[in-house]
Order: sequence, then structure tokens, then C-alpha cells
Amino acid sequence: IYLSIIYFYWLPNFNRIQYMKLPSDTFKYVTWHELEEHDVQGSQICCPRVRKGPSEEECFFRGEEYGRCARKKMTEKERWEQWLQEDWENCVSLNLSYQDLGDPYQIDNSKRILRRLIRVERLWLVDNSLTDLSAICLPRCKELKLSKNHFTSFRQLPKIPEIQHLSLDENNITALNELSALRYAPLESLILKRNPCEFQENYRQL
Repeated sequence: IYLSIIYFYWLPNFNRIQYMKLPSDTFKYVTWHELEEHDVQGSQICCPRVRKGPSEEECFFRGEEYGRCARKKMTEKERWEQWLQEDWENCVSLNLSYQDLGDPYQIDNSKRILRRLIRVERLWLVDNSLTDLSAICLPRCKELKLSKNHFTSFRQLPKIPEIQHLSLDENNITALNELSALRYAPLESLILKRNPCEFQENYRQL
């Protein structure tokens, strides 16, 4: 979580606005494990930022400063330390919503994280432009919220053998004949509001 606010004031003699960035603006693209001198693990944060910031080249074209945490090539030791600090294997409840994790620039890192969520029971991935998570397995997940993504089929969902509550509202699912993919799950609720399949006659009974 980061705070990045721009405030402004009027210059008395020039009738224009001068924008001033707060010091925290430097960290707007930084994930928590890139900060120094702390030992907070991913399993201790409910809503961590995992979205990668723009590349140095993109910042240049935007006319932005790249920030103090420029990405350098990590050593094997640094990679191992980051892996331990992320600690995704011990997450039980996690909210990664609204980070556009399905973007081509983000998807490899997103799937890397999702593959490590072997103990997560409650996972929110709302509004992330996701299209296909069929290669992901969430063996203990009981509640999965995938609202406002781009799924078109139940076959594109992750493997969720213990799912009880599944939210797929505002996707693009057209057919229900693939619901059989969930036939062995202890499913109690399935939300499909604002999907094309909602227009099928008696779709709630299918």
C-alpha cells in the first residue's frame, strides 16, 4: 500500500498552478519487499501490491522519474531472500484486486504468485483483466472472487477442488454446459450476474 498525493497552490504573480509531489510519490511503483529494513512477509499482508511498476524506458517516455528503487539484476541470494519474504505458500486470505494482473507485462509474475498459493482459502482477484488461469491449482481455496475479468468459459478457471463460493459476475461466460468441471466441488454459491449466459431461459436451474 502506498500514498502518492499531488497538492498544488496558486503562484500569486503568475495566475497558474504549481504542482508539488509529496515525498511518498517516489515509492508509488514499489512493492513492499523492495523497501529496506523490514521483515514483513507476504503472508502478513491482506492486500499487498504485487503489480510491477513500469520499466525505466516507459518512465522515460512518460516524462516521469524512475524512482529510487531502480530495478537491478538480482543475485541468486537476493532472489532467494525475496522468495522467502514473499512467503506466498503460507497465505490463507489474500486480496490482489484492481492491479490489472492480466496485462501482458504483468501476467508471468501474476501466475508465478498464484502457483505458490497452496494454502490460500479466500482469494479475491477482482477487475484484473484475467482471461485464463487453467494452469493454476488452488487446492484449499473455498472462496474465489473473479468478478469483472474476461473469462469466457469455466474451463479457463483455476483448479479449485474445495471451492464453496465462486463469484464470476461481469465476465463474458456464454454457456453453462461446462459447469461439469465443478461437479465434484462442494459448491454452495455461484454468482454469474451480468454474463451473457444470464439471458438463457431458466439458466438458474441448469
